[in-house]
Amino acid sequence: MRTVLVTGPGGAGRTTVAAATALAAARGGERVLVLSTDPADTLGAALGTATPRPPGSAPAEAAPGLWAARVDSGAHFRAELLSLQERAASVLDLLGANRLAAEELTELPGSEQFALLRALRACGEPRGTAQAYDLVVVDLPPLHTALAALALPGQLRRYLRRLLPPERQAARALRPMLAQLAGVPMPAQWLYETAARWDGELAAVEALLADPDTTVRLVAEPGPAGADALRTARTGLALFGLRVETVTANRTLPQDSPDTWLATLAAQQQKCLAEWGEWYGAGRPAAPVREVRHLGGDPRGLDDLDALAAGGALAVEPGHESPDEPWPVEDRLADDGVLVWHVPLPGDVKEELGLVRRGDELVLDAGPFRRILTLPSALRRCDVSGAGLTGGVLKIRFTPDPRLWPGTK
Repeated sequence: MRTVLVTGPGGAGRTTVAAATALAAARGGERVLVLSTDPADTLGAALGTATPRPPGSAPAEAAPGLWAARVDSGAHFRAELLSLQERAASVLDLLGANRLAAEELTELPGSEQFALLRALRACGEPRGTAQAYDLVVVDLPPLHTALAALALPGQLRRYLRRLLPPERQAARALRPMLAQLAGVPMPAQWLYETAARWDGELAAVEALLADPDTTVRLVAEPGPAGADALRTARTGLALFGLRVETVTANRTLPQDSPDTWLATLAAQQQKCLAEWGEWYGAGRPAAPVREVRHLGGDPRGLDDLDALAAGGALAVEPGHESPDEPWPVEDRLADDGVLVWHVPLPGDVKEELGLVRRGDELVLDAGPFRRILTLPSALRRCDVSGAGLTGGVLKIRFTPDPRLWPGTK
């Protein structure tokens, strides 16, 4: 199964492009699920049919071979909180807490991101309903919010490992006996069990995002605002290891218009498209820039979506080869006495970079983004001796520590 994550600046028409992408694949004979994270039914408006909100309802068939659904973050929040409350029942009873009922629970800010992660995990389940589809198209939130959500699995797993280290569970077998001796339940047991369950779910999302058949489709309208957003996105996507499949230039204008005003806008768009081609088309792997023409109005219904996808502008490639090692370590010990870690950061500038070593981790700031990286095993026995940004690649030099590296002085 392939997964295409669609995002872009707000107002660029990403939901419409996601719907048209899914419909084009269904027209080609594939079984496709399109999933929206928008609380409003913008996906249903584009498809011309209301989309249900699982759990509790199956995806709606919008066209032959195409099913659509929305993520219900409110229902997900209530289900998760009630489940956690049930698992912690003994501790809550010990504290004299009053249980919360489902009808009094209201969704809290940030729950949308966790609902999105649950939906992505369902897409990657080996026996999940998503396996009935050849392609899943996910209409993500706007670009900055989407990047923050896609970075969450790695961040949360790190927090769990630091706050509730797995090795502390070695004494799990003793807890029932200790609980009997103490006469009270042992809170640590359910806490570690809950952490282990969350870690497994987050690991499944990470595996889906790292899968070669999971790609990102960027949608933007050619112009200064879209260019600024895509320039920043290059760095964030590379930092978090997400591969761009295509850049969809939405609402492009005809170049041969006799109207001077339209012709000027079209020329501005073409200049922007040439710039995007240099940014994304020259990458490895390359991400082609595809134009989707302006229909002269807001697309509504299947006929309009078919018109957007005309000429293969929104086609999804049949498969993807496994990419090369994204961040290789270059061995230059013989010549220069260093190992060099290559971290691709296209679009970034030296003034926006920050680098801090913390034990076996590297804290890397790139513009508005931050990622904490676990060092490869060979680099953990080295000291950071320098770094330089060349051609969109951050090259971090590591010098072996003589105390930890045999054969060095």
